[in-house]
Amino acid sequence: MPTIAERRAAFRALHQSGCFAIPNPWDGGSARLMQEAGFKALASTSAGAAWALAKNDGEMTADEVLEHLRFLVGAADLPVNADFEAGFADTADGVAANVTRCVETGVAGLSIEDRTGNDLYPIEVAVERIRAARAAIDRSGADVVLVGRCEAYLMKPVDMDEVIRRLKAYGEAGADCLYAPGLKELGQFARKVRELDKPINANITGTGLSVADMAGVGVRRVSVGAALARAMWTAVDGHIALLAKEGRLPS
Repeated sequence: MPTIAERRAAFRALHQSGCFAIPNPWDGGSARLMQEAGFKALASTSAGAAWALAKNDGEMTADEVLEHLRFLVGAADLPVNADFEAGFADTADGVAANVTRCVETGVAGLSIEDRTGNDLYPIEVAVERIRAARAAIDRSGADVVLVGRCEAYLMKPVDMDEVIRRLKAYGEAGADCLYAPGLKELGQFARKVRELDKPINANITGTGLSVADMAGVGVRRVSVGAALARAMWTAVDGHIALLAKEGRLPS
């Protein structure tokens, strides 16, 4: 079994060239299945983890998320990137304290969102939070990849100029990788790659695009968010409904 330091080094190396898929397990069984399928890294999903606790996305406490991350790190031999939501704090100092705790779980990467409720933090506040997360990782001495996230799906419609402005600022504040969930068009991903000088993460859920499509425009890593967890729950819901209504399971 690789050490935490070895997993972190391997994860850092994945960001140097090429394109890799990073699927999102929600429990130990799904993490093991993804490892056995040959993936090189995993990423947690806040929604999938919350559903497993009969909660909605965003309702898990920091302590619950940290325990979940410790479990995922122990469940598989792969590097784990943490969906650390908005750092579970509004202030930069609070984000720094929680990022320190997140690093201690053994994760190889973690993301910090710029979302507060159904709005985005003012860019100056969002940048200060990323800067605080970077400083906390540096103080830990751990080689953890920091992902700066712009929650573009909150924009109606998506303002690509603002997405680029925010992600550029997050990169300058210390983010190693940049991510804007909610983008749907290949041209949007290509623009991010062209205009930003950091590795780009893309989510292909609901886009109709493939990992190969993303690799073709220079995206470095591809995730799926809660899509796999949602597919599992959808299948289970159908089985439960059939058993409750007709007393049988699908043949």
